[in-house]
Formats: sequence, structure tokens, C-alpha cells
Amino acid sequence: MQNRLLVLLLLCLLLPSPLAWAHIDDGIAGGFISGLVHPVFGLDHVAAMVAVGLWGAQLGNPALWILPVVFPLVMALGGVLGVVGVPVPGVEVGIAISAIALGAMVVFSIRPPLWVAGLLVGLFAIFHGHAHGTELPDAANPIAYAVGFVIATGCLHLVGILFGLLNSSPRGVPVIRIGGLAIMVTGLLFLTPQLY
Repeated sequence: MQNRLLVLLLLCLLLPSPLAWAHIDDGIAGGFISGLVHPVFGLDHVAAMVAVGLWGAQLGNPALWILPVVFPLVMALGGVLGVVGVPVPGVEVGIAISAIALGAMVVFSIRPPLWVAGLLVGLFAIFHGHAHGTELPDAANPIAYAVGFVIATGCLHLVGILFGLLNSSPRGVPVIRIGGLAIMVTGLLFLTPQLY
């Protein structure tokens, strides 16, 4: 199981390799590559997406796989809302709160029913997707961009899942909680400027 996850992580790290995409049509590559790197360069997005995988791993099966599947699916819906111009109030605040809340779930090892966890993750995914959709570059292909950001999101969830595997070790539990605390602090740092 761990070997498969490590291979998936390696593939995720190799995906954005510029050499692999050197001869693809510019519009498609620009959209795909833009979508692929956008989540990775936003620390607020990284924190929340890693937290989803980390919390899923902490909750165990079936949440380990359900939460990282729910997030990108609902995020794609939020992305469509952003692309077509449907307003979603408080997107940046929602993104910051997602890191705070998901980090808190990890720190305090909160174990709600699976449907509640899925609903919470889905709600936060709307904000993240909307931000991606509204930030779509003008020249980019929206479908290629969406595919890129969904793949990048899955890879960030995978990082959280791999980190969450430390939960099986007594020494790993405090490390995971420290990771959740770091995610919470990141969310607070992004929330503070939004309140002024």
C-alpha cells in the first residue's frame, strides 16, 4: 500500500515537467500547465488541500479515499461557477477558513460522521474551485486548465495522505497534529488581511 502511494507521489511530482509538455499546442499547454501550477504556488490552497488528505488519513478508510475524491469533484463545480461569472461571496475568507477548520480537525483529531466530513470538505472545495475559475488566464483553455488544477489538487491530497500514514505510529501522532497546527496558522495568516 505504501509503495503504491509513493509511486503515485513520484508521478505527481513528475507531471509538471516542462520537457514532457514541450511540443503540445500552446493554448492547451498554457491552460493545463497554468491549472497544474496554480494550486501549488498558493500556500493557502496547498495548506487546505494537504489538510484534506491528512484528515482523511487520520480518519482512516473509507474517508481516506472519499474526502480526496469529493474535494476535486466539487472544486471543479466551483471552478465552473467562477468561469461563468457566478458570484460566490467571501471566496478568499472561505479559503482561509478552510485551512483553519481542516487544520483544527487534524489537531484535535475530530471524527465526525463521514457524511459531515464530506459535506465540510465539499463546502470548502466550492471556494477553492471558484478562485481557480475566476483566475483562469484569458488565453487559457478552460477544460485543460481544469484538468491541470484537479490533477494538482489530487497530488496535494496524496502528499497529505502520505504524511497522514504517520498516524499508525505512536511517535507519528504528535507530528501529524503539529502539521495540522501549521495548517491552522497558515489559514490565520491568510485570514487576517481579509478582515481589514
